Amino acid sequence: MSGGTDPRWDDPRDRDDQSRAVEVHWIELGRGRASDRQSEDDTRDRDQGGLDRARAYNSRERGHDPRDVFLDGLELPRGLEREVVLDRDHRYEINGEESRTLAATGAFRVVSERDLRDARDVSFDARDDRLGHLRDEGLIQTVSLDGRERAVTLTARGRHLLDTHRRDGGDVRHQAFHAGVSRPRELTHDASLYRAYLSAEERLREQGAEIHRVVLEGDLKREYQEWLQEHNRGRSDSDGRPDRDPREIEEWALDHDLPYFDESVHFPDFRLEYELDGRARYEDIEVVTEHYRGAHAASVARAGFTCYGRGCGGARSGGRPFDPRVADEFV
Repeated sequence: MSGGTDPRWDDPRDRDDQSRAVEVHWIELGRGRASDRQSEDDTRDRDQGGLDRARAYNSRERGHDPRDVFLDGLELPRGLEREVVLDRDHRYEINGEESRTLAATGAFRVVSERDLRDARDVSFDARDDRLGHLRDEGLIQTVSLDGRERAVTLTARGRHLLDTHRRDGGDVRHQAFHAGVSRPRELTHDASLYRAYLSAEERLREQGAEIHRVVLEGDLKREYQEWLQEHNRGRSDSDGRPDRDPREIEEWALDHDLPYFDESVHFPDFRLEYELDGRARYEDIEVVTEHYRGAHAASVARAGFTCYGRGCGGARSGGRPFDPRVADEFV
């Protein structure tokens, strides 16, 4: 989500100004079976969630899997049968489906267990042999989402397995993988990023795009923080405070195609890098909720990110990226 330039990460979500809602155009994300509630909205969301998984499965039946991009450059099994994979003193047995699950989970850090299940599992049976096997192997762990759903994240061993089976020789632009939960307060939100990716990937692929990788907000901020502290590195007399002036910060944001306003660099939830018509391109994506109000909603609208939403109440679902001009009167 959007964050400021202050090294302490002054996040607009922490501000108290929630007095005015800002209309944000967003693309609806079906929630699938989030609970046992039987309201009309819940039923519609479950139906949409099933459609999302069905599309993903049908795509795989046609020879395409949206998770395959995360396997690029990895020497891991891709077939139906489990194969032995060695990593340090550990011996694992995994197949292609499990390789894809590991890579997709590592790319997004935390993914809803529901979104990783096979589309044929129309009964939403809690049992999933693939995920259970990866848990038994010590490669993934399960975390609770609001007490109703579960999500999956890599263990340290799972991430090490992916990182040590690269064949790209340490290409700086390879897909980064992550393990564990980094933001417990944002866990439910972060577990929704993968579903937003599935929707964006399908839309871009229909246009002829080739997806290369995703870059999470934390990775973008880490690069920014390293740049902020560059002059302090290795200096014993440094107080640890960055000495970059606003002009330098704005230039850094411009060089990295990130919006800069209100004396802050603004970061999307993730950046989707792809190639279309022979040109390298990207799309910055934000997942919004009903809690996006006031200054934060205005900031997101002004940043111009492509916005996907779950249960956004009065926000308008337009099936397209939101209009960055929509909050001009608030900023």
